[in-house]
Amino acid sequence: MLAGKAKVEWVRTHMGILEEVRARMEREKPFTGLRLSLVLHVEAKTAALALTLKAAGGDVHMAASNPLTTDDEVVAYLNQQGLPTLAKKGESLQDYAHGIEAMIDHKPDLIIDDGADLVVEMVKRSARVRGSTEETTTGVVRLRALEKDGKLPWPAIDVNDATMKHLFDNRYGTGQSTLDGIFTATNLTIAGKTAVVAGYGWCGKGVASRLRGLGADVIVTEIDPAKAVEARLEGFRVMKMIDAAPHADLVVTVTGCADVLRTEHFKVLKDGCLLANSGHFDVEINKKDLGGIAVEHRPVRPMVEEYRFADGRRAYLLAEGRLVNLAAGQGHPAEIMDMSFSLQALSAEYLLREGSKLPPAVYPVPPEIDELVARAALRTYGANIDVLTASQAEYLRSWGGGT
Repeated sequence: MLAGKAKVEWVRTHMGILEEVRARMEREKPFTGLRLSLVLHVEAKTAALALTLKAAGGDVHMAASNPLTTDDEVVAYLNQQGLPTLAKKGESLQDYAHGIEAMIDHKPDLIIDDGADLVVEMVKRSARVRGSTEETTTGVVRLRALEKDGKLPWPAIDVNDATMKHLFDNRYGTGQSTLDGIFTATNLTIAGKTAVVAGYGWCGKGVASRLRGLGADVIVTEIDPAKAVEARLEGFRVMKMIDAAPHADLVVTVTGCADVLRTEHFKVLKDGCLLANSGHFDVEINKKDLGGIAVEHRPVRPMVEEYRFADGRRAYLLAEGRLVNLAAGQGHPAEIMDMSFSLQALSAEYLLREGSKLPPAVYPVPPEIDELVARAALRTYGANIDVLTASQAEYLRSWGGGT
């Protein structure tokens, strides 16, 4: 419990924006009398968010959004603080589902979700809330599918695509934390290796740039022609996965799609290739296919499983194909999650205030919240920006444009 407290206090020291939000909400208590269910990666940074909402008067319960990404010491601390948290690192799928059920049973007024598992289950039961917020790309895709089918019964805020989230969390956070997880799991070098990054969205951009910065020769695989062109103009080789796999010392999947690596790719993998995933669900590396063509399978160190093929080649699956940055690493840096979780807290407050006026749909984070977090971030970094003079503002108004 002391260890969990120390972890939470450490990240709070480095989450100045959220601390500003917490101080104001602790005075105003906007969530008094409201129940909030959170399904997130339960670790120190999410604990800081949950405790902020509790300090704001909310009756907050939390469960895991992934069976392998929980910090048990943080869970013990949260429960001791009177914030019921159902999560355990390495929990079974049955226990994971039980946590989701407990969040439904809490009868929340507001939901903060990561991956949309809680939202999807509540929609199945025709349960209603005032609104929800979503943290990750995968969850937003699922929300938009519900919206398209006319099955989303409340307003949902897409936090993932806020400027102050995807530009930093997805790129810098995923880039750094993915390598943290790979280093922790393998204790191997990156320099001199050929690394394949599947997907060149914001997360893929972060992973690819950091791999290159550490001396890797990086190949990008994509299905989107524009993103593929962007990767090529950034100096990366662009190939089909079937062509890249024989060169790979390391493959990192960050697509949000299933079966990115499958039997046809495993058959041509370079001996000793490391396989890591930083997408939300453990479906990007097809584990059934991998086990199906392997003749031997054994753990060789924590978070590393060796699969040996009939011809003697070996592939090493990291973190069971789950989020390597949280399952094997410590997740995104505190300063990055400071921005994301400040957006979460402020978006939840916005739903409380405005949600009754909003028809069921997926909404962006309001621009004023994005800007508030951006200006707070500038303060924490000790940075200052210019402001338009009166004549500059008038020039832009008369011209009707900007630079």
